[in-house]
Amino acid sequence: MSTRIEIENIVKEFPAIGAAGKTRAVDDITLTIEPGELFFLLGPSGCGKTTLLRMIAGFIDPTAGSIKFNGRDVTHTAPNKRNTGMVFQSYALWPHMTVEANVAFGLGVRKVPKAQRLEQAREALAAVQMDQYAKRKPNQLSGGQQQRVALARALVIRPDVLLLDEPLSNLDAKLRIELRTEIRRICKDSGITTVYVTHDQKEALSMADRVAILKLGKTIQVGSPRECYRRPKSKFVAEFLGETNFIPATVASSSEAGLELDTAAGRVHASPDAAVEPLAAGAKAMISLRPEALRLVPADTPGALIGEHRSTIHLGEIAQHHVMLGGQIEVKAAEINPLGAAHESAFLDHTGEQREGTSKVGLAVDPRDAVVLGV
Repeated sequence: MSTRIEIENIVKEFPAIGAAGKTRAVDDITLTIEPGELFFLLGPSGCGKTTLLRMIAGFIDPTAGSIKFNGRDVTHTAPNKRNTGMVFQSYALWPHMTVEANVAFGLGVRKVPKAQRLEQAREALAAVQMDQYAKRKPNQLSGGQQQRVALARALVIRPDVLLLDEPLSNLDAKLRIELRTEIRRICKDSGITTVYVTHDQKEALSMADRVAILKLGKTIQVGSPRECYRRPKSKFVAEFLGETNFIPATVASSSEAGLELDTAAGRVHASPDAAVEPLAAGAKAMISLRPEALRLVPADTPGALIGEHRSTIHLGEIAQHHVMLGGQIEVKAAEINPLGAAHESAFLDHTGEQREGTSKVGLAVDPRDAVVLGV
């Protein structure tokens, strides 16, 4: 049976460096992680995510609050009594042992008979597709292969909870992308409740069932990756999860049909669920629009925001257009398949000739893509 983790009002304070008093690294966090869930703790450096992970593992005692596994209080239970598997950023493999011996090491500590140890180690290596490397030493493996071995070593003890502390941060970008899918597959196939710490937004968005976004020791938002990305509840979350544009606005009207907002470049219509908090007509607001949500159209398109095209950066499959709205706000609009139909309709006329006044362009906004934040 998979483990449900309940974290209730957890606080961790450390003595302040060079000053009296204490620093609160984790500030009254309450979370429930469901059985079998791949749950991410995401945030910038110093936000408390690794401290929280180490309290779940039992390496650090909390100052206040409690941690429960399936209703059992483990707040002050020793790490070796919690049956958790830990994968560290540095792999932490024994250099003098073979891959097989590294994986079997934890079973030996648990007094598992030798024949059974080797069988379980081979099964764990097969799960991470490393069984053919069982007799090699760690220094004969690539970084990605070493990370798989570290994962097998954590899985072989059949933990109730698997904990991963930025396991891909030492790998190159291409290998990180390849291993994201593999780690998610392994975790979901095993059915083990997994808590994964990272500062990499792409890792969290592509792998997590749910994510908790932390800032200064507090949880700012908890939800599915799609929910947090498309409906951020604060400016911090909107900025942290990828790029976004912030456009100052005034609420013209608010009804069950949605919101109408006036900006320096025109009116924006937002869907009824766009506002993080209720906003009445006349209220000041900030509209968050992702670059991919802004579609380049001719300047005379009805309902489009009108701006002046400043520059375009080509990034292969995507072109990033910089547009000045209302002479005040520079925004980024991402165009997939640059120089395709969207680009031509905005900059060329029906004969394929350059439009007159090509510096003027329109940006179309789907009401479902607008997020309205209070100011």
